[in-house]
Amino acid sequence: MLVPMGPLLCLFSAACFGAMAVFGKYAYQAGVTPPTLLLIRFTLAAVLLGLFLPFATTRPARVPGRVLAIALGLGAIGYATQASLYFAALTVMDASPLALILYTYPLMVTVAAVLLGRDRLTPARGVALIAATGGTLLVLLGSGAASFHPLGVALGIGSALTYTVYILVSDRVVRELPPLLLATLVMAGAAVALAGRSAATGGPDLNFAPAGWLWLACIAVVSTVLAMLTFFAGLRRTGPSTAAILSTFEPVVTAALATLLLGESLSPLQLVGGALVLISAMSLGSAGAAARGAPQPAGGGGSEHQLHPRG
Repeated sequence: MLVPMGPLLCLFSAACFGAMAVFGKYAYQAGVTPPTLLLIRFTLAAVLLGLFLPFATTRPARVPGRVLAIALGLGAIGYATQASLYFAALTVMDASPLALILYTYPLMVTVAAVLLGRDRLTPARGVALIAATGGTLLVLLGSGAASFHPLGVALGIGSALTYTVYILVSDRVVRELPPLLLATLVMAGAAVALAGRSAATGGPDLNFAPAGWLWLACIAVVSTVLAMLTFFAGLRRTGPSTAAILSTFEPVVTAALATLLLGESLSPLQLVGGALVLISAMSLGSAGAAARGAPQPAGGGGSEHQLHPRG
C-alpha cells in the first residue's frame, strides 16, 4: 500500500531539517564561523524563496505595513537570535542532545499559551508537560559530567525559549499572509539583521576551506528552502495535527545521522529521556493543532508548526 504524499512530504521535510546540525558540524570542520554560516544561509534562502514567490498559488494584493514590519521583525529579531543561539550551542556540544533540547519548545509554547490565556491546560496536557520536563532532565543528566557543557545547554535552552516567543508572535501574523511569502520575509529580515551585525564586526570571514561552501549550500538549500517548501506542501495535504506529529521525526534523523557520520552516541538514559520528549511533543503538537482546527487552503490556518523554522 502506497503512503499518501502528504505524510511523505512532512517526513522528507523533517529529514531535511534534521540534517542541518550535521551539515553545521561539517561546516565548522571546514573553518566556517557561526556568524558567516548564518549570514550566507539566510541570504541565500531569502533569494531562493523569493524566486518561488511568482509561482505561489496565493498572493495578497497588498501587504499592510504593520504586517510587513512584524514579518521582517520576526526574522531580524526572533529567527536571527534563535538561529544564532542554536549554532553557537552546536560549536560546544553534540548535535543529538542539542536537537532534543530544542524540541522542548512545544512544552514551552503550551505553558506560555496557558499563562497568556490563549489555551487551557487539560489533564492530558498536564501529563505531557510532566513527561517532557522529566525527559529533558534525563537527556541532560544522561550526558555525564565529562561531556556535559553548561554553556551549550544554556544556549540550547535559550534557542528553544526564543523559538517559543517567535511562535507566539508569528501566530498573530500567520493568518494574514500566505506561508511562502511570510517565510520569505522572515528570511529577508534575518539576512538584513545579520548583514548589519557582520558589517559592524568587520564583515564575514570567508577564509575557510572550499568544502565549507558545499555545507553552506546544503544548509541553505536542503535544510532551509527545500525543508520549508516540502513542509508547506505536506501541511496543505495533511493538516496541522498530522504535520506536527510527523515533525517529531526531525531529532530522530539528527541523532541517527550524528551517530553514523559524526560518531556521536546517546546514553541509555538519554534515549529514554529523548523518547519522553518526542512523545510529549507529538501529544502537545497534536492537541494544539486540533484545538485550532484545520488550516485554510491558502495557508491561513493557525498552527504553531506552520512556519517550522529550525536552527
